[in-house]
Amino acid sequence: MSKSLKRIKAALEQAGVPHEIMEMHGETRTAADAARGAACEIDQIAKSIIFKGETSGRTVLFITAGGNQVDAAKASALAAETLGRADAAFVREMTGFAIGGVAPVAHKSPPLAFYDPHLLTFESVFAAAGTPRHIFRIPPADLLTISGASLGDFTS
Repeated sequence: MSKSLKRIKAALEQAGVPHEIMEMHGETRTAADAARGAACEIDQIAKSIIFKGETSGRTVLFITAGGNQVDAAKASALAAETLGRADAAFVREMTGFAIGGVAPVAHKSPPLAFYDPHLLTFESVFAAAGTPRHIFRIPPADLLTISGASLGDFTS
């Protein structure tokens, strides 16, 4: 088991929330790949999108439904600063995960995090579990709680 997957498993167990970690037959680098693997709607995939604060340099995480896109202007307004795309090296350094496996929890450095309210309309959602081949199923309200995110309007 990879270090990243172990970190996710430990975080979920420590939080005491109902969850199920699943290994997919193929990669789950995209929301569409993950939805096919989990046999769910694309919007049940909780994507973890990382931005970098252009002034502060801080990590800003947006957990959004798989079919939604993060609106740069709305996201910057929530974060109270202009946000730029985070490159792969920044993502790895700050989260401990490679792009394609970034989980919404258990980051090396806790991010400022925002949560798409649309995810709360589902009984369960699926998120990356630290690798491109693992996802976990969790009630969306539990994911909101353990991610430390705030609800926000940041999608277009």
